Amino acid sequence: MAKAKRETGPPEARREELALAAYGEIARNGFEGLRTREVANAVGVNIATLHYYFPSKEDLIRAVIGHAMSRFQSTLAATGSAADRLRAHFQGLRRLSRQEPELFAVMGELMLRSARDRSLAQVIGKTDAYWQGTLRTLIRDAQSEGTVPRNIDPEGMASVIVATLKGVYLLPVGAGPPAGVEKALRQLEDVLGLR
Repeated sequence: MAKAKRETGPPEARREELALAAYGEIARNGFEGLRTREVANAVGVNIATLHYYFPSKEDLIRAVIGHAMSRFQSTLAATGSAADRLRAHFQGLRRLSRQEPELFAVMGELMLRSARDRSLAQVIGKTDAYWQGTLRTLIRDAQSEGTVPRNIDPEGMASVIVATLKGVYLLPVGAGPPAGVEKALRQLEDVLGLR
C-alpha cells in the first residue's frame, strides 16, 4: 500500500530522502531487488517525482554511493597526527560495522554489481582511488612521525587495507561485519604498529 503523498520539502532534502530509501532497499533486498517504484512509495511520492530528481536508475545509484561514501569519509579525522588519524579511521570503521551493518551490505552489493556494470565500476573506482590516496598519505606521514615502520610500502599497504575491507563486505553474516571488520583491523593495526 502506497504511503500518502507528503508535503514537498527543499529539493536537496527530497533528493536525500530518495537516496536513503534506495539505500535501504539495497540493504534489505540486494541490488537486484532495487525497484524505483518501491523507493518512490517509501518516500511518499510518485514515480514521476522520483524521475524528476533522478532521471535514471544510475543517477539514483550514484546518490546511494555518495551516501555510503560520506559514511566512510566520516571516519577520516581532519586533525591530529597521521597515526592518530589512522587509528581514528579504523575505530570509525569498527563503529560503522556495529552501528550501520547495512552500509557493508550495500557496499558489497554495489561491488558485486560493478563487476558487470561499467559505469558503476567507474564510480566505485574513483571512490577507491580517493580512499587509497588518503590512506597512502596517512601511512607516509605516520612513517615520517616514526609511528609506522619504514619498511612498509605506503602504496602497497593502502591497497591491502582497501582490498581487505572490501573483502569483508562480501563475507556472510557472522563472519562479516562487525566480527570480520574487527579481526581484519586488529591485524592491520599490528602490521602498522598502531596498537
